[in-house]
Amino acid sequence: MKEKPVLRVTSKLLIPPIMLFALYVQFHGDFGPGGGFQAGVIFASAFILYALIFGVDVARRIVPAWVSRAGLSIGVLLYAGTGVAALFGGGNFLDYSVLAHDALHGQHLGINVIEFGVGTTVAAAMVTIFFTFASQSPHDPEDLRDEDDDADFDDDFDDDLDDLIASRTMSQGLSQAGGAGGREAR
Repeated sequence: MKEKPVLRVTSKLLIPPIMLFALYVQFHGDFGPGGGFQAGVIFASAFILYALIFGVDVARRIVPAWVSRAGLSIGVLLYAGTGVAALFGGGNFLDYSVLAHDALHGQHLGINVIEFGVGTTVAAAMVTIFFTFASQSPHDPEDLRDEDDDADFDDDFDDDLDDLIASRTMSQGLSQAGGAGGREAR
């Protein structure tokens, strides 16, 4: 995409607002529409846009594999850790009211931590999935073919077809012989 300066400049202008909007959706999720899943997808879309415009290799230098793996792990640990913290506080798993001095503050803290864990996991998962598929090298089916393999396949196919025809002919002959004998016995 080096020959597309308009796309490169436009994407550089769009990526920061996309990330900022993801944070808005993340932290506004407990008051209205939004939350961790939506924010994670929006946040990941900024990295995916960058990879589409500047190349997967360049984007992989910005978000190496260890960063996305750490994001996956940290998000799950935040989610589970909030539940375990509630258990240690004397409540049920994911009972946020025991996380702070006041039940209302505990609920607010708990939902924010949970949603942040979900957002982190979803963003890391989306980036990982994109990089996994985008880094696959395209294969030309013609390059993978071998002339000898085609000949062996044709021979094997012909042998299998002959065996199938022979077995069907034999089974039809037996069923006709059995059917005729059954009619005469009546």
